Amino acid sequence: MVSAAIPISIIATFNLMYFNGLTLNIMTLGGLALGAGMLVDNAIIVVENIFSLLEKGRSLREAAVEGTAKVGGALVASTLTTIVVFLPIVYLHGASGELFKDQAWTVAFSLLSSLFVALLIIPILSVLLLGRRPDKIKLQHKTYPRYSRFLSGMIDHRYWVILGATVLVVLSYFSISLVGSEFMPQAKTREFSIEVTLPAGAGLERTASTMHSMEEMIREGLNGHWAHVYAHSGPQTDLSGTDKSVFEGENTGFIKIILNEDTPYSTDDFIPILNNLFSGISGLELEYIQDETALGEILGNDSAPIIVELIGDDLDVLDKLTDQVYESLINEEELYNVKSSFEEGVPEVNVVIDRYRAGIFNITASSIITQLQEFLMGKDAGSIESEGELTDITLKMPDYELKDLNNFVIENGDESYRLSELARISIGSSPKEVIRNNQNRVGRISAHMKGNIPVDKLALRIESVLSEIDMPTGYRYQIKGDEMMRRESFSSLSFALLLSVILVYMVMASQFESLIHPFTILLTIPLAGVGAIAAFLILGKSLNIMAYIGLVMLAGIAVNDSIILVDAINQLKKEGAKLKDAVITAANNRLRPIIMTSLTTILGLLPLTIGFGESSAIRSSMAIAVIGGLVTSTLLTLLVIPCVYYIFDGLFKKKNT
Repeated sequence: MVSAAIPISIIATFNLMYFNGLTLNIMTLGGLALGAGMLVDNAIIVVENIFSLLEKGRSLREAAVEGTAKVGGALVASTLTTIVVFLPIVYLHGASGELFKDQAWTVAFSLLSSLFVALLIIPILSVLLLGRRPDKIKLQHKTYPRYSRFLSGMIDHRYWVILGATVLVVLSYFSISLVGSEFMPQAKTREFSIEVTLPAGAGLERTASTMHSMEEMIREGLNGHWAHVYAHSGPQTDLSGTDKSVFEGENTGFIKIILNEDTPYSTDDFIPILNNLFSGISGLELEYIQDETALGEILGNDSAPIIVELIGDDLDVLDKLTDQVYESLINEEELYNVKSSFEEGVPEVNVVIDRYRAGIFNITASSIITQLQEFLMGKDAGSIESEGELTDITLKMPDYELKDLNNFVIENGDESYRLSELARISIGSSPKEVIRNNQNRVGRISAHMKGNIPVDKLALRIESVLSEIDMPTGYRYQIKGDEMMRRESFSSLSFALLLSVILVYMVMASQFESLIHPFTILLTIPLAGVGAIAAFLILGKSLNIMAYIGLVMLAGIAVNDSIILVDAINQLKKEGAKLKDAVITAANNRLRPIIMTSLTTILGLLPLTIGFGESSAIRSSMAIAVIGGLVTSTLLTLLVIPCVYYIFDGLFKKKNT
């Protein structure tokens, strides 16, 4: 019967997805995977309660109706608490909200479907299936005397239990700094490219020879783990029509590397190795570009995970400050591919028209500029039709040297003059780019990280380096890239977590018609946080945006066991049981379904922690957070929550009397 809840719930979920315009994609399928383990939770509670009434001698029909009715309110509350935590995620601003919206709706639809199945389909199936073979119904009223005795002792020493739980929560809070955090999980990719720049003036032959040597070094350095290595020398074909400097191109190259599908390594493992190999070639400027994952493309990120911006007015001062920061960061062992926006300016030829001399010869500046542009970049000569397509024709002079520019002839009617007679020609250099931010000039240093060091810890080290640099008045720095995006996303998700807890409390307060019992149940959330943080510590993983989403989900999932337990205690108290007897009996009766529902959720999430394919990192961090939290919340719910309930209920009664 319980297993029947899975296909029925999934089919119902697909129908709800269809009518709400959701499609099957990596996020909706991830939502189905997250909800799969929870689909049978409600059904387990209903079936367990039906069998418990059968064991007490009720008829099959009475057990189905009464058993479902007794737990119906608790199931509605537990399902709603899981669903409401997704509301803040759905309405998050920016790309993260758009990214997780489909997943949130999918999980919500699957849980609503499972609630419908548990309250309506399971009772009917129990009557139909068990009614046919009543002789097969095994009535074994299981009790757990050891657990009851142990829980009785815990209640007798309840204040020590609360103190121990508090110590665990506090220790886990302070251990967050040991876990480390990052913006996105480090997904494994198989493709990356290298943009190569030789010293200015290097010819195409030298560039081709260097690129060939690098290609051979890559094939040897990757030790058979490569599938394709493609190298290109010289300027790349530009089909966009963008005008580029005539001096660019021959000293540049491009290498594309694709790793084998079955390699256990990723681009993060090989890039530092190649960087060390190429360090022996002098004069090379390398930039490694990794292919973005699907998550990175959706969330959006900067060109490098670490970016330091120096902000000020004077370019010369920024140049010196940028150089100091560059020299400091290039010595950091955990960084590679360190680049500066002021690094080796682009060579340029400056042509300054002497307007006085040009005026003597009656030549306008616009005429000189037009003829010079046609000489350097070519002249539009119309178009030609070939096979039904028009192709533009550009007439261009052959390759030339700087002396050709000095002797370039400027025509003015029947007269002609050399360019050097009308203008001053000089060779100089300019910054590769002049970055502005709010009308301030910016010097930028970018870098990539080696290994698996968390970005927050690396940012602290960089800040300590920057604090040693004497910043002139009016100049400041800021760390951007993954660190800035991590802080912004964690800030918004922290608010989402707080709002989720408030919504969970409101749902439970309306269900129990009490302000004390929902607070008792909410204490399960910090207990769940203990396991989540411990899981990341044990596995050596860092907190990231996906793990934070898992923590928000945990706020709704972890309280489900406590809701079932507290509801059972309240029912026994209404039947006249004493407080301690009600607590111990309810915990004993709900021990089996609580453990079973937690195990089904944990086992359903285990495949996500292992992960398959390049997108596995997107789901594994979320699953680890939920599994770790459920392990401790389940164990501590069976021990700590009864003690907390006993204390609060006793205090509430004293206050009323």
